[in-house]
Amino acid sequence: MYLNTIQSACGARKKAKRVGRGIGSTDGKTCGRGHKGQKARSGGYHKVGFEGGQMPLQRRLPKVGFTSRIKKFTAVVRLNEVDNLGSDVVDLQLLISKNVIPVFSKKVKVILSGAVTKAITFKGLGVTVGAKQAIEAAGGKVEA
Repeated sequence: MYLNTIQSACGARKKAKRVGRGIGSTDGKTCGRGHKGQKARSGGYHKVGFEGGQMPLQRRLPKVGFTSRIKKFTAVVRLNEVDNLGSDVVDLQLLISKNVIPVFSKKVKVILSGAVTKAITFKGLGVTVGAKQAIEAAGGKVEA
């Protein structure tokens, strides 16, 4: 095979429409644009969403909603969920592997809900003030 012998697949290249070639071509004289008006002129068309000077729809409707990117990657874990894991050291990877939090979570915050019955060490997790007191009361500790 040589570069000068390569051809496009049949039907891959469509012939250009030849306008302004006489009456018999059906696209002669006005070239399929009709008579006069904005669309008949060269460069005569409006921008997307233009409604002839009327206030466009995208400006008439109110702005709605907001999605926080931080919220998407942050998970919340309760103390009683962590207590049921059966591990002495709790970190992000353990919570993901035990399906306590979603896989795409980047940050975790432990909140005081339920009770801790044994000493657990928390590594690299955010902890609320109340949860930290409960963890230390049970003999555990929080590491940054």
